[in-house]
Amino acid sequence: MADKNRNKGLGRGLSSLLADVNMSDSSDAERKPLVAERLVPIERLHPNPNQPRRTFVESELTELANSIAAKGVIQPLIVRPDPDHEGEFEIVAGERRWRASQMAKLHELPVVVRTLSDVEVLEIAIIENIQRADLNAVDEAQGYKQLMDRFGHTQEQVSQALGKSRSHIANILRLLNLPDDVLVYLRDGKLSAGHARALVNTQNPSALAREIIQRNLSVREAEALVRKGGSEVQKRPQPKAQRKDADTRAIEADLSAHLGVKVEIDHKSGGQSGEVRLKYKDLEQLDNLCRLLTK
Repeated sequence: MADKNRNKGLGRGLSSLLADVNMSDSSDAERKPLVAERLVPIERLHPNPNQPRRTFVESELTELANSIAAKGVIQPLIVRPDPDHEGEFEIVAGERRWRASQMAKLHELPVVVRTLSDVEVLEIAIIENIQRADLNAVDEAQGYKQLMDRFGHTQEQVSQALGKSRSHIANILRLLNLPDDVLVYLRDGKLSAGHARALVNTQNPSALAREIIQRNLSVREAEALVRKGGSEVQKRPQPKAQRKDADTRAIEADLSAHLGVKVEIDHKSGGQSGEVRLKYKDLEQLDNLCRLLTK
């Protein structure tokens, strides 16, 4: 029964949800903008309590508020009837516009009302965040992971629905295998996604990340540093027997992206046997791994 409820949004499909809720301002002539169905007093609109995005940059809200004060709200909000308050509405997409409109002192907002389940509301909220151009790589990766873990979507389904290549989805997901301190650097903008990708399969990504930041290295310089194993940070060379060929590293990366945990392959040189080690960071990762392996 739980699986049936969890997959309720899946029946419509990601593409259907995206077609229903078009968040991006596009110049594509074939894309029809949403048309507001009604105006709703701003005090009768409430944010989604399960909105994945918790941080709203004040300067960006101020800029949006100035635009709204000058031009109004061009793209209507997507809402659903509030399940707990009759006559009021829960915001499905457009919380930033709602917050900025309050700053611009608007009294009512254009909305499109949709009847959506709790599962679909959360799914759309995740998709809306992923589609935002300013989303950092960590939040983007976690959005993909939520779509896959919570709704059972495959990398291929996410790729087709969002117009992203499967390799992009896989490469972004690999970043979640990095230590928490490196993810903080990435989220704070101290490292780019290119820097982080170079660190995924290294022995000491935290030390290398600190050196990249300290020396203000470009992505290419960071990749060269990784190939050398670091300057003063990592002088101990990896034993020759432990060095892995490109094919083995590629298999490790693909398995890590698919399973959501760090995968290490130790293939005995000249032989047919070896070991595969799976490293999980917490019990949630272990639970997801068990679910994938026992399907």
